Amino acid sequence: MSNLWELIQQLKDKILKREEPEEKPERPDEFKEALQFILKWEGFISYDPQDPGGMTIWGISYRSHKDAVLEMELLLDNGDKDKAFEMAENIYYNDYWLKAGCDKLTFPLYIIHFDTAVNMGKGKAKELQGKADGDWKDYLLLRLYAYSKFDLAKLYFRGWSNRVLDLYNYIKEKE
Repeated sequence: MSNLWELIQQLKDKILKREEPEEKPERPDEFKEALQFILKWEGFISYDPQDPGGMTIWGISYRSHKDAVLEMELLLDNGDKDKAFEMAENIYYNDYWLKAGCDKLTFPLYIIHFDTAVNMGKGKAKELQGKADGDWKDYLLLRLYAYSKFDLAKLYFRGWSNRVLDLYNYIKEKE
């Protein structure tokens, strides 16, 4: 238990010593749009014991971003929701939007690919994108099929499929 306390103290010291950036970087409108869709589905804080990602804050999982989640939790505990959200936004932009190549895609593929990378992982998103060969409807159908094969489908398939259907409807309304 003392190791956990030491880790928390180290993170707290790191946060309190951090210098504020002079200006928040401006993000592309496409990223902002896609992030709003994702946040609608990811929510705020989740402690679902069945989720292999562990605790998530704005969809950022403890499994994938342990230090960041602990730091965001500490920021939230200290009442700094804006700084915690900025961390989440930076992770989404750098680790998902840019690394998955969403910045090189056009609508609707950029939002589908981003959401898939966030929800299923960048590797699975790349695989499904390749199989769909530019057809956004095929991409969504392949995603649904992939979900049906996941071990946790019995628990989460309804939510996953609702998310995909919501994305389909969002795209159709924008076309």
